[in-house]
Amino acid sequence: MQAAYSSGTHSSLRKRTADLRAALAEGGLSAAVLADPDSIAYFAGYWNYLGVEFGRPTLLAVFCDRDPVIVTPRMEAEMCTAMTWIQDIRPWSDGAGEEWRGALRSVLGSGLAGRIGIEKRSIPALVANELLPMLADTEIMDVGPLVARMRMVKSADEIAVMRRAGEVAIAMVEGAKEAIGEGAPEYEVALSVIAAGTRKAASFLEDGNDRFVSPTIHNLQILQSGSDTCMVHRRSSVRRMQRGDPVYLCFCGIANFRNYKLGFDREFFVGTVTDEEARVYETAVAAQQAALAAIRPGIACEEVNAAAEEVYRQEGFEAGYRTGRSIGCSFLEPPELKRGEKSVLQPGMTFAVDGGITVSGKFGGRVGDSIVVTEDGFEYLTPYPRDLTII
Repeated sequence: MQAAYSSGTHSSLRKRTADLRAALAEGGLSAAVLADPDSIAYFAGYWNYLGVEFGRPTLLAVFCDRDPVIVTPRMEAEMCTAMTWIQDIRPWSDGAGEEWRGALRSVLGSGLAGRIGIEKRSIPALVANELLPMLADTEIMDVGPLVARMRMVKSADEIAVMRRAGEVAIAMVEGAKEAIGEGAPEYEVALSVIAAGTRKAASFLEDGNDRFVSPTIHNLQILQSGSDTCMVHRRSSVRRMQRGDPVYLCFCGIANFRNYKLGFDREFFVGTVTDEEARVYETAVAAQQAALAAIRPGIACEEVNAAAEEVYRQEGFEAGYRTGRSIGCSFLEPPELKRGEKSVLQPGMTFAVDGGITVSGKFGGRVGDSIVVTEDGFEYLTPYPRDLTII
């Protein structure tokens, strides 16, 4: 059976969890309690749609000396049982006893030997405020970096899923191009993006086997037109596009498939483009391409960033943000392509790599792609033209 959110089969999920158990034992830890939904999906293949933001956390306890346990709301227990390979599922109910706290307490028991790991950076305050007093007599360690290292280099199966996500992203930008035009409101472009991406994702899914995987594209589309392209993350509005407008689309919050998220940005121009806008846009593309040309195993992340910044400097611009970020089950994974990041690239790492320039009050020119590091360079996960395009 295909895991509902992870790209792996149940056997690959078991292998990941076994590797985590071995790493915990090597580090002298007896268990880890994971609360990050992306980490739980990575190891257990289960995703709780309505989670801690509704006061209903799902938790995964991984032990060195016994089988893992999932603590999840009772209303999700049937779906959890169908999705995950893990046998021991402890449901809890709103208002009953200590709710999830009691279920977790029973899982942890008493007298745990050794240290306990949590993901300190991503554990919700709701969980941390209750869990840490339970473990007052136990040494707490941060296993976030350990889990991040395990997720950093993607398997062949994961990369295959991310290539599918790239196809979904490309369908989304094609849908946008059909809706962009003089007089068209921005939100209509966003609706076209959602429809095109959803239909493409649906074409990869099978009724029955994929009943837990929704193809529907969600989250708000990052889209601006005209001088508002200076506002990098403004969402689509009722503004109607005019002749001469640049139209910037960022798919980073919505380009995903089977819970794997990509970075992808494109920009178009309505009817015409000025010389200044063309120069800014083409410089952004040149900076991105310089960064991509630097990518290969063994190079430090900061060197990739430096290659892009050199292009900006030569053309008289300043870098406004990092050149890229690692991608996968989460929107942001380590390492990042930015100043001071010493991590070295390895084959199988996946990144969103961007070029971007903002001319305050006037215009922003941007482009972005997702890639996978190969043995001798990189390959695009979003192979789509970057040429200056007038619609």
